[in-house]
Amino acid sequence: MDSFDTLVDIIARLRSPDGCPWDREQTQLSIKSNLTEEAYEVLEAIDEGDMGKLCEELGDLLMQIVLHAQMAREEGDFEIGDVIRGINSKLIRRHPHVFGDADAKDAQQVIANWEALKREEGKGSLLTGIPKEMPALAYSQAMQRRVARVGFDWEDVEGIIEKLSEEVAELKETTEHRKRVREFGDLLFTLANIARRLEIDLEAALRGANERFYHRFSYMEQLCQERGIQLSSLSFDEQNALWEEAKKQIGG
Repeated sequence: MDSFDTLVDIIARLRSPDGCPWDREQTQLSIKSNLTEEAYEVLEAIDEGDMGKLCEELGDLLMQIVLHAQMAREEGDFEIGDVIRGINSKLIRRHPHVFGDADAKDAQQVIANWEALKREEGKGSLLTGIPKEMPALAYSQAMQRRVARVGFDWEDVEGIIEKLSEEVAELKETTEHRKRVREFGDLLFTLANIARRLEIDLEAALRGANERFYHRFSYMEQLCQERGIQLSSLSFDEQNALWEEAKKQIGG
């Protein structure tokens, strides 16, 4: 049961005429969202530091990859062996300092070599290949990381923080909604840049903030239920006092 080939065979059987009716009906497009959901569950397990859950979620994600490959095989496009062959070849080709004669003294040199090889492969723009369907904040950081590799970056994080102050001021001065949307986007983009320079995964940081808010607000609701009061009937100051109590009790 620990064989990769067994997983490939199971997926093929599920898609066969005598397999699972639900699996047979699926297409690349119909299960597209499943792939995204499984990837997010992997991220959640990493954030929680739960290795047992991570092991399970990686299996679910791998299953989605094999399922997509099986569908492609049925259409005569490619099969899982081609997927594996492609990534193996790419890894060897883009790591000549490990599998060839090139030198790379540090991580920065590795990145420089990687970008040079991608240009030789005719990949076009440096930003080509960043999936447009990534969450917008993660997409911002991905773009900023790539352009920083060729030196298009602030000299230090203080300069970006000063830019953040400028963006806040511009947002405050704007009254037209369309312009507010634009300025708010610039503000978020700058925040993403600051997070990148501080080596903070912005999506992970925001997921953590969301999780803390969820637990604190749920605790507020629990307190109201125990005390026989309606949360909606409290003034904002009273609700905020409950919020501070929740923060003290559950931490985070």
